Amino acid sequence: MSTTLINPAVLRSEFRLFGREPGSLFWVLLFPGLLLGILGSVPSFREAQDGLGGLRTVDVYVPVSVLIALIMAGVQAMPPTLTGYRENGILRRLSTTPVRPASLLAAQMLVNGLAALASALLTLTVGRLAFDVRLPEQPLGYLLALLLAVCAALSLGAVVSARARTTKIATAIGTAVFFPMLFSAGVWVPVQAMPDVLARIVQCTPFGAAARALDQAAAGDWPGWGHLAVLAAWTVVLSVSAARWFRWE
Repeated sequence: MSTTLINPAVLRSEFRLFGREPGSLFWVLLFPGLLLGILGSVPSFREAQDGLGGLRTVDVYVPVSVLIALIMAGVQAMPPTLTGYRENGILRRLSTTPVRPASLLAAQMLVNGLAALASALLTLTVGRLAFDVRLPEQPLGYLLALLLAVCAALSLGAVVSARARTTKIATAIGTAVFFPMLFSAGVWVPVQAMPDVLARIVQCTPFGAAARALDQAAAGDWPGWGHLAVLAAWTVVLSVSAARWFRWE
């Protein structure tokens, strides 16, 4: 068997298992686009708002919905799966085979990352076709911010997986982290509509920075380097922490 980090057989297996999880398929792939569809169906959300710089509420919620997919994949889908593998001794058994446990971790991160990106594409499509939301006018900047946000989300999920001893604990920690992340992404109040002090604080979090970076790229500007730096810094810190704390058994 191959000893490369991404083992094709392991990757295929993880894709099949992900496809058999109706919860992950719904919450990661379908829910963000569905949420956008529900919000866009509210007539007042399709009207320009002075407090949003002339944008419609549905325009603002496209990047928010994109980030929801990343949060779902990072802290709701991946940690219980990885913790379950450890709890059931799968990682310990893998350590005695040519397939290293790191291959399983890498496959899980790739599967969830690709699912989040697919959900982001679906959400952008729903916004464009259903509500005439403009596609990002700075596509390269948007893609860069999105990839960094995916890395930050998966790194956060890796930390949760590293610290949780059981799937119940992983689910509890993921839920505790989930709602603050939704708030920082702008689910209840868009980041650009927050009071200045609160907005500055939120933009120091990974998803607050991601929300602003995606907004800027959608409007045609290059994402602020400060926001990209926040995403990169969180990714590095969380990745190093996960690598230090993660145990295979």
